[in-house]
Amino acid sequence: MFEWSEELMMVREAVRTFVDAEIRPHREELEHGDLPPYDLLRKLYKTFGMDQMAADSFDKRIAAEEAPQQEAKVEREGGGGGGFTMLPIIELCKCSPGMVTAMGVSVGLTAAAIMSKGTIAQKKRWARDVLTMDKIGAWAITEPGSGSDAFGSMASTARRDGDEYVLNGSKTFITNGPYADTIVFICKLDEGNPPAERKVVQFVLDSGMPGLEQSKPLRKMGLHSSPTGMLFLDDVRASRDRLLGESEEAFGGAKGREASKATFVMERSGVAAMALGIIERCLELSVKYAKERVQFGKPIGEFQLIQLKLAKMEVARLNVENLVFRVLESSAAGKPMNLSEASAMKLYSAGVATEVALEAVQLFGGNGYMAEYEVEQLARDAKVLQIYAGTDEIQVGQIARALLA
Repeated sequence: MFEWSEELMMVREAVRTFVDAEIRPHREELEHGDLPPYDLLRKLYKTFGMDQMAADSFDKRIAAEEAPQQEAKVEREGGGGGGFTMLPIIELCKCSPGMVTAMGVSVGLTAAAIMSKGTIAQKKRWARDVLTMDKIGAWAITEPGSGSDAFGSMASTARRDGDEYVLNGSKTFITNGPYADTIVFICKLDEGNPPAERKVVQFVLDSGMPGLEQSKPLRKMGLHSSPTGMLFLDDVRASRDRLLGESEEAFGGAKGREASKATFVMERSGVAAMALGIIERCLELSVKYAKERVQFGKPIGEFQLIQLKLAKMEVARLNVENLVFRVLESSAAGKPMNLSEASAMKLYSAGVATEVALEAVQLFGGNGYMAEYEVEQLARDAKVLQIYAGTDEIQVGQIARALLA
């Protein structure tokens, strides 16, 4: 795949039209007015039938799991299918990258965790509503005392108490945390043993449970359309049917590590699509401004230094677009990227998106520093791509270990 197909271009234009009509008019509210993005995302889902597609896909998967003797039909998501997934990400990121983060953590990380490790009953109880955006999900792993060493520094605990578990701890930087209906809470099983020796377990919690507090949205540098908050658990009682897989071993061993790797691959390769949207929008705005802005008697686009900036933006766009195409092609071929490849893609895409966005601000000069110009927002939003889903430093370590193995 070296270019978008005619069918996908039609889809892209439809999504772009929706974004311009339904989301862009709310950009100021999303950015400065604390407007939660969920109703707009639900409208996107309904407009393009994404909610019904998610429901149908879920029902087919559950039917296959309930009748394992019947050969399940596996539908690979690549070529056209993967493009249908990537295009809304790209187009949304040209206006409001935070909305992609809010959507991705809910229908991606949260639902994926339940679908990967949950029992059939747990999938029916929680995953379907999250996949269709009827409910909002949060995936809670990061803690105030942990970051890149999420598991090693994890202090949140689950303690057995009869047929239940008692959960305690706090989480921070949790996307959708303030508004989540369904929360996958990751902690360690406290059996009186040292923290380093404790098993990692996951529970599915519902908002409003006694002892569970969800903070107000935190103020942050960018991604204002993606509500981020803290969670506080004080003796939250969880029955065994809230333990993912209803097993304390579900997250352990080789299968647990492989599931974690698959999640990271999905998350990190998705960053490339986000980066492409940011780069494309910065380039569009910069080209337009370079034609219209006159200094020293001529449009600034006639100056070679400005032309160099635009040329480098275009090179970045082509490179990241080709990485996105590679994701789609490998998925279509049934050969998804490995973790090292996804880390390399994420490292490059995040870095170049940040560079392009900052260069766009520079090209706009004083205007680029003003909030009324979109490049100011895009520059702030781009930076987090180098931090979440694993920092640049974590990606470098992952790539190097694979090379040296």
